Amino acid sequence: MSSSRPRTIASPGRGILAMDESNATCGKRLASIGLENTEANRQAYRTLLVTAPVLGQYISGAILFEETLYYVPGIKVDKGLVPLAGSNNESWCQGLDGLAAREAAYYQQGARFAKWRTVVSIPNGPSELAVKEAAWGLARYAAISQDNGLVPIVEPEILLDGEHGIDRTFEVAQKVWAETFYAMAENNVMFEGILLKPSMVTPGAECKDRATPEQVAEYTLKLLHRRIPPAVPGIMFLSGGQSEVEATQNLNAMNQGANPWHVSFSYARALHNTCPQDLGRPAGERQGGAGRTAAARQGQLAGAARQIHLRR
Repeated sequence: MSSSRPRTIASPGRGILAMDESNATCGKRLASIGLENTEANRQAYRTLLVTAPVLGQYISGAILFEETLYYVPGIKVDKGLVPLAGSNNESWCQGLDGLAAREAAYYQQGARFAKWRTVVSIPNGPSELAVKEAAWGLARYAAISQDNGLVPIVEPEILLDGEHGIDRTFEVAQKVWAETFYAMAENNVMFEGILLKPSMVTPGAECKDRATPEQVAEYTLKLLHRRIPPAVPGIMFLSGGQSEVEATQNLNAMNQGANPWHVSFSYARALHNTCPQDLGRPAGERQGGAGRTAAARQGQLAGAARQIHLRR
């Protein structure tokens, strides 16, 4: 695998469009506007996302569900979350069985990067078992991906659920990231050949004490400096349960100074939450095949990412 490919994806001023919802999740978004979950409607929805005006100026790649691999070259390869036996009602991510063969086929079909998401729940512990399982699964996936010529996007998501404060999130994320990078080192993963897709350090969704963008940036950057080797070319944050505006403001605050990594986004909900509403409009009322609201959010997020480019 070429070490230049991760830096191409993590290029200044651009981020990743995460559009790898399963067909079931896509169906929920279509149902919100009264549309049936058919392949034609899913394709129309996804087409609306990728035809937003000047999208290519701000997006360096897209992560896809397997059904859409033939559209653009990135692929979600995990098989979803299942209950983790012996844990505090926690989950683990399946999909390692047969992964090498699947990724070899994906590469032949044009994929050049992959994504694996696992989650850690703070209200449920997290247990030592859940943290180690998450880290090892991510590490094995990353090693297998690099062996098959794909850039692995490593996603250890700390769920926002809970009433905990920002300090507790920091404590848990510090442990999860440490375990993840230790496991990757044990599996001989080339750090300059990965991209990290972490959660920002924020209070739990039900916490009464909310954090400002400056506080989120301070905690998150402190954690990055403590745990992430500078060899990693890009930090592509997920939006999780944040609103479009919240995710944008927090990312922008992180880019007010120089960082040793490219700090950008790999958003799903924060990029296309408003897209289904536009899909429900008559075709003649859409802006060049893209929702006006979706295009506006793209521009807003791109503004945050563009500041990275202007400072370099």
